[in-house]
Amino acid sequence: MHILGCLDVPTTGSYDLAGEDVSTMSEAALANVRNRQIGFVFQQFNLLPSLPAWRNVELPLCYTGMARAERKERAINALERVGLGDRIEHRPGELSGGQQQRVAVARALVTDPALILADEPTGNLDSHSSADVLALFTELHDQGRTIVLITHERDVAESAQRIVRILDGQVDSALAMPAGTVR
Repeated sequence: MHILGCLDVPTTGSYDLAGEDVSTMSEAALANVRNRQIGFVFQQFNLLPSLPAWRNVELPLCYTGMARAERKERAINALERVGLGDRIEHRPGELSGGQQQRVAVARALVTDPALILADEPTGNLDSHSSADVLALFTELHDQGRTIVLITHERDVAESAQRIVRILDGQVDSALAMPAGTVR
């Protein structure tokens, strides 16, 4: 996940993102890629407790030089997209776990990235909230985004179009299979 998200570079081999070898990029270029091309959704939400939802969502836009009014408008639009238009002024402590995760998804979407990396995004959610988040990821994928979802939950993995299993740090080709195939 760290290599895909340009947080680390591979020690051997190479990783091309959008046709460019990330190991040749400067730190500033990597930061720009992370901010504009990749959306991150973390298991622990990583929301700032003192900020309302819209401010948490606008944070990635603060590094783009965008005017504050436009950042707020885009943040509110992203929250509306995930069904939280009526919660824009609520702080994380005033939201359920599922709502906090949807704020985190809105934050990942606000820069309109082509790639969304989601690390155990349903790990702290009840089954209803998990289903809502997975439905949102399906909708985003149907709109052309690439979603890479890391999970240990079999039912969450089964919702994907493609499953790649990793065993002891290696892709296990014996276990890699299309979604819907149970072994």
